[in-house]
Amino acid sequence: MQTNWKLRDQPDNTDRIRRIAEQSGLTMTTTSLLYQRGVRDPEHIDKFLNPGLRYLSPLEAWPGLLDAAELLATNIAQKKRITVWGDYDVDGVTATAVVLDFFACKKVPIKALIPSRFEHGYGLDRDEISSLARQGVNVLLTVDCGISDIENIAYAKEQGMTVILTDHHLPGPELPLADAIVNPKISPCPCPDLAGVGVAFLLMAALNHKLPGPPLDIRTLLDLVALGTIADVVPLTGENRTLVKNGLLVLKDSRRTGLQALKKACSLEPDAAIGSGIVGFSLAPRINAAGRLSTATLALDMIMEQDQIVATRLANKINRLNSERKTIEQAIVTQAIDQSQNMEHLAGLVLFNPHWHQGVIGIAASRIVEQRHRPTVLLTQHGEILKGSGRSLPGVHLYNCLKECADLLLGFGGHPMAAGVSLEPENLVAFQDRFAAVIKRQYGQSLLEQAPLLLDAELEFKNITPTLLTELDYLQPFGPGCPRPVFLSPPVTVTKEKIFGQDKHLALDLKDSNTNITLRALAWRQAERYRDHALRGSTLRVAFTPKITLYRGLVSIELTIQEIFPA
Repeated sequence: MQTNWKLRDQPDNTDRIRRIAEQSGLTMTTTSLLYQRGVRDPEHIDKFLNPGLRYLSPLEAWPGLLDAAELLATNIAQKKRITVWGDYDVDGVTATAVVLDFFACKKVPIKALIPSRFEHGYGLDRDEISSLARQGVNVLLTVDCGISDIENIAYAKEQGMTVILTDHHLPGPELPLADAIVNPKISPCPCPDLAGVGVAFLLMAALNHKLPGPPLDIRTLLDLVALGTIADVVPLTGENRTLVKNGLLVLKDSRRTGLQALKKACSLEPDAAIGSGIVGFSLAPRINAAGRLSTATLALDMIMEQDQIVATRLANKINRLNSERKTIEQAIVTQAIDQSQNMEHLAGLVLFNPHWHQGVIGIAASRIVEQRHRPTVLLTQHGEILKGSGRSLPGVHLYNCLKECADLLLGFGGHPMAAGVSLEPENLVAFQDRFAAVIKRQYGQSLLEQAPLLLDAELEFKNITPTLLTELDYLQPFGPGCPRPVFLSPPVTVTKEKIFGQDKHLALDLKDSNTNITLRALAWRQAERYRDHALRGSTLRVAFTPKITLYRGLVSIELTIQEIFPA
């Protein structure tokens, strides 16, 4: 069991917190949490809990946005042929869908292209650009990609295309010579952490006021913005929080037949409340599975489909792909863990197997980071070269670390937390050594030591009430920048223990002897860790998040266990 935990600094101004709680109508527990996170007056609390769209920054505050919208509007007026080019992950697929939906509502013709992960790789592709040129495409609009495609954008310009580039990835030292660029990473703006779908949404919002006819109510696009933003794991603060909070409400009652079919494939009720957890663990992985194992066009077609029968067929196909993805992922994780057994001394891991599935290694890398507590890059064979995906730890800027290895790589790109790489096979060993050395030099040996698990507060079972759980749900969406609260239990006794879900998960009944309250608790993916521990009858403490569950019409309180500690 992990014994290394720490309570966050607790607010000591009890009288002030009590006054704020009375003014806001919240429990002391919720008010203390908000106070701890810097939300410390009723007006700020109201804005945090109810971030209306009126809080979004004006469109003119986004560099390049109005110019890009004006250029796009001019080309539409001239009846130019337009293609939107997106990426094959959830962010790229939803960004593409935002553009297609807006253009369809305005009755403006447009085509979409999402490249194959396996045939074309990330970003623009020269052969596909040539094909578009032969089809008479005049305007190329990129979403969630393009900022690193210097040569391919230059080639598109040579073919006579107008290129409007929207992206959110980190740029290199040189920017492409596109006709317009909108990217929150290249100059000061209200939210540098905007996702690709957020950039696409803002462009459609700006375009909305430049086309003939009455403006559309583009709030209907926010369900797609919420999906892509949560899936891309960007900080859910500022503009992102506003977009996602409102988007989740739209997603709950989504008018899209395709998303309704996807909900059903996830065993969700049509009007079920959607939080960031359901998006991150149910909806997004299925959309991603299409691009990982087949083609992301499947997911785009499902989102845009209006016929219920066709949408259901596509959703079921994507659901089967996701099941296949899970099987492949588990095999990769098992092999990667075995391969890393003698690498405990390394600050960063670069692991290679020529047979690993190119579409799944990214998510498998995330699992290795969780288990080995190291930034990790997984590589597989792709023709004559090696290609792979990396994932990082909070506070370790993966993209900057890869910049230190640039001379060993054919290419790389991405975020502080995730990136893709390609290299020649003969550079593998050198890259493994350099990557680990760079991380150790920049972040120190302490990186190898697992940091204490930070807990928000101690919470007795008697204080876990429906009112508190409702308030905690108001704090949604949870994610980077707004973590889900994790509490420390009082000493509790395990009265029942069960392993379930193909021996992956652990269910415990926990009794607080001081109050005789017993709650059911689930430890997802932790059965193997505790298989050899005799937990029943023992006294322990758990790090947990509480929630209300509805099962067969019965409402109950359930805990999700993050860690188990000795009492």
